[in-house]
Amino acid sequence: MKGHELLSPTEWRDYELIDSGNFEKLERFGKWVLIRPEPQAIWQKSMTEDEWQNVAHAMFRKDSRSEDRGEWSCKSQMPEQWWIEYKYKEMNFKMRMGLTSFKHVGIFPEQASNWNFAYDNIKDIAAKQATKPKVLNLFAYTGGATLAACSAGADVTHVDSVKQVVSWSKENMERSELDGIRWIIDDALKFVKREVKRGSIYNGIILDPPAYGRGPDGERWILEQNIGELLEACSKILAPKNGFLIFNLYSMGLSALLAKSATNQLFGKAENEEFGELYFTDNSKKALPLGVFYRFRR
Repeated sequence: MKGHELLSPTEWRDYELIDSGNFEKLERFGKWVLIRPEPQAIWQKSMTEDEWQNVAHAMFRKDSRSEDRGEWSCKSQMPEQWWIEYKYKEMNFKMRMGLTSFKHVGIFPEQASNWNFAYDNIKDIAAKQATKPKVLNLFAYTGGATLAACSAGADVTHVDSVKQVVSWSKENMERSELDGIRWIIDDALKFVKREVKRGSIYNGIILDPPAYGRGPDGERWILEQNIGELLEACSKILAPKNGFLIFNLYSMGLSALLAKSATNQLFGKAENEEFGELYFTDNSKKALPLGVFYRFRR
């Protein structure tokens, strides 16, 4: 067992956290530099405000009338969409970036260390069993983990409740010259409950739940209320041998120890487990926490 640790993806040419502070972050995706809100950047910026403005191509500002939405202020050369690439060992895939009204751009870069974990474990499982590993990616967004699992040779089921996001994921698959992914537009909890009834078994389950959300038929998702039921259902469809779990939490105030305790209770104590924080270090060596994780392999 590995104890509480910090993970930060390294050697990624197409992503860089340049600076952070005053509740904002300055990031480079490919050749384009963005300013986005970041509630955990409680310290001061290391670069001046003028330096931020000079280097940035686009800036997101929240709408005072909305908790979640906002708009982008862009310099003339800034495109609405562009592509970045991710490489790890033999894995190489592409993801489309876009400026959305929710400040998201189509990728959560801190998840790269989980992509690597999934890739390595799928390769290892594939070498130990006769059938292709099966992986379930829940709340799968634009599919970074899906592409990593597919690149490793898994049969992947990608589940998200938003049709437009699933279409975005398909674009990423096609641009990455991958195929064979099973696309499901559904409420994650409903889908997993049906999989339990069907007796489905997966070698890997990836959970990346939001704090709040809606299913395609208006189902309400509230993390603290629903996560226990979802974890219990997932525990019934994960292979007892040659299986792995990746569980992320983004809600502020929820810890890696909480994720570990909740998972251990339902899946049983794992011998090969890791838990801690996902983070990036900016160019001034300030470590910005971007979520917590718990994962294991059995």
